[in-house]
Amino acid sequence: MAEVKPYYSPGGLSAPFYDLTTALDPDLSGDVDIYARLTPEGGRVLELGAGTGRVCLALAERGFTVVGLDLSPLMLAQAEARRQAAPPEIAARVTLVRGDMAALAVPGPFDAIVCPYFGLAHLPAGAAWKNVFGGVAARLAPGGRAAFHLPRADRLAAAPAPTPDRPVLRAAFNDQGQELLVFVHHRRARPEIGRFDQVLDYQVRDAQGRVQASSRERLTYYAADPAPFARSAGLEPDGDPIALGQVGDVHVFRRP
Repeated sequence: MAEVKPYYSPGGLSAPFYDLTTALDPDLSGDVDIYARLTPEGGRVLELGAGTGRVCLALAERGFTVVGLDLSPLMLAQAEARRQAAPPEIAARVTLVRGDMAALAVPGPFDAIVCPYFGLAHLPAGAAWKNVFGGVAARLAPGGRAAFHLPRADRLAAAPAPTPDRPVLRAAFNDQGQELLVFVHHRRARPEIGRFDQVLDYQVRDAQGRVQASSRERLTYYAADPAPFARSAGLEPDGDPIALGQVGDVHVFRRP
């Protein structure tokens, strides 16, 4: 039986191919526009779960100063490579920090704090979410906004049963004919506790279809209503959640 690794772990394939898979995900289309609209011109932004720097570099291109925080050294190394490849005036507006969003140690204040692509949903919706919202509220400037992209529990629960021999993603990634294939090996929904698990098989195949590398990884999402956590931290909902794609919404809160 293949070893099941945690998502984004060393030796896996989800982290090295993160940029490829997110670029092909239609459910992320337009998310940077949403975060940019929440931030005053030239404002300071903290991104929680910055990953490989997709969002923080895009915000820096729009004139914002951005601190990107992530727990994974693998993801941050890719973000730093992207930062160094950017024009100097853009790279200078981005600072990357390794850290835990549930134990924030980044000094504020920030005009906006954003947590894209289900970043908060990687943490159990309990004490960890309480700590995240407490840290966010303490670092937002008065009138500042925080945005969290979270999955909808009903859409996760309604996901079809997997067909392990049929890829859900297949994409070429170089001119040598190599492809990345992703399969859903196992899926389990437990909406009564807000937990949704998937075991994904990543494969790299050559031009002849031979498997050159593979990795089986567990991706877990936790879904809950973030509003009670935000209110407990002293934040107010700022309008209705903003639909983003087919399975998630961006929830926006404001510090009075």
